[in-house]
Amino acid sequence: MSLQNLTNERTARPARAALAAQPPLPAVLRTGMIVVAAYIAAQMVSDIASLKIGVVAGLAVDMGTFIYPITFTLRDVVHKVLGRANARLLIVLAGVINLLMALYLMWSASVPSDPGWGLGAEFRAILGPVWRIVLASIVAEVVSELVDTEVYHWFVTRITRRFQWLRVLTSNSLSVPVDNLIFAVGAFAWALPWATVWQIFVFNLVVKYAVTLLSLPLIYVTPDQAQE
Repeated sequence: MSLQNLTNERTARPARAALAAQPPLPAVLRTGMIVVAAYIAAQMVSDIASLKIGVVAGLAVDMGTFIYPITFTLRDVVHKVLGRANARLLIVLAGVINLLMALYLMWSASVPSDPGWGLGAEFRAILGPVWRIVLASIVAEVVSELVDTEVYHWFVTRITRRFQWLRVLTSNSLSVPVDNLIFAVGAFAWALPWATVWQIFVFNLVVKYAVTLLSLPLIYVTPDQAQE
């Protein structure tokens, strides 16, 4: 080993020793980090996918519907692990992040495209924000998730801490229709026929309840905490 390599090795040893000496994160904090990351990711992906209105089973539906509902159960897990105040903070931060994402995509779409790329118009058409959809989506997310927070808190403090699946089902059953109403009317009422808006509302509601039922087991990913 050369003198330089030996010197580097001796210099690196204290840093490696200090890193090895650091205690591992408690399991509850690791779970919290994972769930927060999943919540933000699901919000962002669903907001982008909502720019497309698809036809599934003959009914109109915004394509973010199939992933967004899981955020309600993820929010409940955050509430369970990190408490009500941190759940509220996450909801607001997610709204800000989604707004910043839309602004960045708008700026990206406005930058002239390199002639060799040739997809500038397609980028603008697909990812350039439709602001009525963006704003309706963010408002619906923030309002409905805050409603979810308060219903969940009420359930665990006033009803029972047992039947964790029921607390999720109860909070989602009230917050999902709120989200659905704000988004469907705010995003599409002035752009699509009311019959199509009604189709979006009904189909979104059915899908969101189905995803809620499928996502109920997520509440058991970590032991219950005495969080409010």
